[in-house]
Amino acid sequence: MLRMSVTYVGSGPYCYANSLAMILGGEAPPPAVIEVLTGSPYGMQLIGGRLPLFDPFGWDPEIGLDAAIGLLGWECERADGGTAEEALDRLRRACQDGPVLVGPLELGLLTYQPGSGQAVGADHYVVVLEAGDDTVLVHDPQGHPYATLPAGDFAQAWRGELIPYLRRPFRMRHRFTRSARVSQEEALRRSLPAGVAWLAGRADVEVPPGTLGQAEAAERTAALVEEGLDPDVRALWQAFAVRVGARRLNDLAACLSSLGLDAGASVAAEQARVVGGLQGPLVSGDDPALAAGLRRLAPTYERLRDVLASRVGTS
Repeated sequence: MLRMSVTYVGSGPYCYANSLAMILGGEAPPPAVIEVLTGSPYGMQLIGGRLPLFDPFGWDPEIGLDAAIGLLGWECERADGGTAEEALDRLRRACQDGPVLVGPLELGLLTYQPGSGQAVGADHYVVVLEAGDDTVLVHDPQGHPYATLPAGDFAQAWRGELIPYLRRPFRMRHRFTRSARVSQEEALRRSLPAGVAWLAGRADVEVPPGTLGQAEAAERTAALVEEGLDPDVRALWQAFAVRVGARRLNDLAACLSSLGLDAGASVAAEQARVVGGLQGPLVSGDDPALAAGLRRLAPTYERLRDVLASRVGTS
């Protein structure tokens, strides 16, 4: 029998979960819980038939953030669109009331980040502490507290032109207020029906043609590996996708265990080990092992859906 997972503590690309935790301060649950509430661990998608990510069919961080904020009993104001100068003016006004959650923005254009200077379509979230006429001060959850950059450079990153799910630039969330007192356990329990829906494959989300989800995504990605994985996809997986996917699933296992859902926790722990185990073959170039791991992963999504659906009364 598979041992239950050990909770992971360490660095990782949890930018929106960490940013929301900073905004909510002492009333925030751990970022691991926030990440699970976003719904991100409940699936895999192959976007447009070519970009595989370890999050559900049709999911994106904007959907996830809104879900987590609501489940935790919070409301906030959202703003986006307009020109860069209009957006910076909004941000300056908003910062007068407190920190602002900003994103998605282009990670590659944040000038304090080593190796920055080119937009690569890498989405990111930060907390803006101050916005002046010439500079912006941020807590960047990717290891950069109190980072500063010129306001014009920040606006360019904030435009997010290469981020596919961003329909209007300059998205921000501010003026967070409590609408209800919700415990961590209650929020997690309330999130389960949505998790089951993600695993089942939601029909109410827009996706590019050719997008596949869950088992189909894993099987087709295994075939892409055997055909010769796109170098850009391999680089993304090495730097980001595998480690965030494994961590999400490990956190899901811990959250399900905390609710007494041991069968679901066991499946999620198994998924975390399989996904985490892809990193070695991915970097070493052992593509047969990489493809085999993806095929082991494929049937686990239906298993997780079945065990969770039986507990939340959803089929």
